[in-house]
Amino acid sequence: MLLRLLLLFTLVPLVELALLIVVAQHTSLMFTIALVLVTGVVGAALARYEGLRCWRRVHEEIAAGRLPGDPLIDALMILVAGALLVTPGVLTDLVGFALLAPYFRRLVKNWLKRRFEAHIRIVFPLQDWPPSEPPAHDEIIDTRVIDEQLEDDDHV
Repeated sequence: MLLRLLLLFTLVPLVELALLIVVAQHTSLMFTIALVLVTGVVGAALARYEGLRCWRRVHEEIAAGRLPGDPLIDALMILVAGALLVTPGVLTDLVGFALLAPYFRRLVKNWLKRRFEAHIRIVFPLQDWPPSEPPAHDEIIDTRVIDEQLEDDDHV
């Protein structure tokens, strides 16, 4: 894991620098700078738009009483896309713009789900499930709720 992070934080910036140099050689320095600035601004605006759309979906899921799992994963990917888009570089911009596209996000989300499911194993002790009797240390406490209505003269 440490080796992967080391490669990520050293190779990606080197590749980005090389790509920017190649773009500058084939066009001009001003075009390359403008490209970095425009992709950053446009990317940030698109990330904001997609993020707000995703935020609405999270609220809709919560209002419907459902756990907003998929919208939260989308929100995380949009956050990563925004960070990649404001980072100068051609490769990070391509990945960032791709993550803003709902179709590509769905592909990445499905891949992530399969990857996580492959590493998760849920084990239940089948011989003791469900338990035949409750544990001895539990106590049952009998409670009741009394709802006293206020008299008409007590209302404000």
